[in-house]
Amino acid sequence: MSRHDSDSSRLNRRQFLKYGAGASAAGLLYATGLQARTLSTNARVVILGGGAGGMAMANRLSRRLDGARISLVEPREVHHYQPGWTLVASGVWHPEKTMRPNAHFVPKGVDWVRQPAAGIDAANRQVELGDGSLLDYDYLIVATGLQLNYHLIDGMSPELVGSHGIGSVYASIEGAARTRNAIDAWIAQGSGKGIFTAAPTPVKCAGAPLKMTFTTLSRLEASGRRDAFQMEFIAPGLGLFTQPYINDFVKQRFDAQGVTRRHQYRLSAIDPQAREVEFTFVGPDSEFTSHHQLRESEFSREGERRVVTDYDFIHVVPPMSAPDFIKASNLIAQDGPFRGEWLDVDIHTMQHNRYPEVFGIGDVIGAPINKTAASVKAQAPVVEANLLAQMQGQALPRRHNGYTSCPMITGIGKAMLVEFGYDDNFAFLPSFSFIDPKDESWVAWVMKDRMLQPAYYAVLEGQA
Repeated sequence: MSRHDSDSSRLNRRQFLKYGAGASAAGLLYATGLQARTLSTNARVVILGGGAGGMAMANRLSRRLDGARISLVEPREVHHYQPGWTLVASGVWHPEKTMRPNAHFVPKGVDWVRQPAAGIDAANRQVELGDGSLLDYDYLIVATGLQLNYHLIDGMSPELVGSHGIGSVYASIEGAARTRNAIDAWIAQGSGKGIFTAAPTPVKCAGAPLKMTFTTLSRLEASGRRDAFQMEFIAPGLGLFTQPYINDFVKQRFDAQGVTRRHQYRLSAIDPQAREVEFTFVGPDSEFTSHHQLRESEFSREGERRVVTDYDFIHVVPPMSAPDFIKASNLIAQDGPFRGEWLDVDIHTMQHNRYPEVFGIGDVIGAPINKTAASVKAQAPVVEANLLAQMQGQALPRRHNGYTSCPMITGIGKAMLVEFGYDDNFAFLPSFSFIDPKDESWVAWVMKDRMLQPAYYAVLEGQA
């Protein structure tokens, strides 16, 4: 749907300006009521991580628990609004817009432990800190976020982002800015091949690799030389996005905009000096190996088939997992699809499946979806209510329905507000009657560009 000439789009604008602009920013992700009753307790509560999930829980619990000793383990002084990194890498935002001091969000009365966590002994309810000291807990909230495993791509490291035609929006805020510079340099070159990749693991903000492709397409089209550039998207699976309608939409849009799709290959190695990359076959795709610009390499000793191609620009999405110290602990999933890689929690109650005094929130948990800030918004009241119930020996009253949200940018100036959950094959869960999740609109772009950041900070402060 064109954001300029569609009657429904103009209606969306009028309705949005009438109703949306006056609404609470926190309500954009959907409202949850905050309970005022406090619980008197001397329990020791440790929160690992000061990202969106950890900071939200620190603020919520500081108000709900009277007398508790709450420790927030977070070494960083600066809080990063990571949902804004795609806008930085796309040349829309300045990096400074995504940063705030963590001191603005840590609530009074919470002990801010400015060290990294190095280990967890769940049997003895202890956290090992970076200096070797131990922190005891009665209840633990794991909100560490995830780990970027660039090292699993041979020859790749985050330090390479911004050089040799390499971009990666995930690396850091500096990496996002350097990704923008690498795209600038490629466009200034006037022609060439760009490769956009996906990871063979769950990733945070699963739409980010697609958003980077779409915003780069917008920039190439604006340059007036779109036909001089080749665009390829290479994914390890048959799908590009979890939500079925959006998955089909993205595939069709890529095809219509001249993005060549290659499926069932993962990025396995990069040679920055030669500007060549290697992909390893993970499923049948004869089209990929017969493509005239690819040459099949020797079979590895493991019998894997690999192909090598050149590039002028490549957007690298690394494999991701829970942090190593979580993976080395007895809190990691022992079986099932998240075995050895993600925190073992009940995806509805957020309680650990084997240690009832432990809860998880955010990117670290093993779940089929949920690695977004909007998921944290939905999970925080569930963790709060269920933790307090656990402290009182009561049944856990709240359940998380898997709600997640992705403002899927489909070009600079337009997006789709994609909200969905666990049930009915990841069916849509729209929050606004005047926004169709199947349509591109200016409204969804404005939400991403201007309104979701205040909502995010309200979540951190425990106000939403």
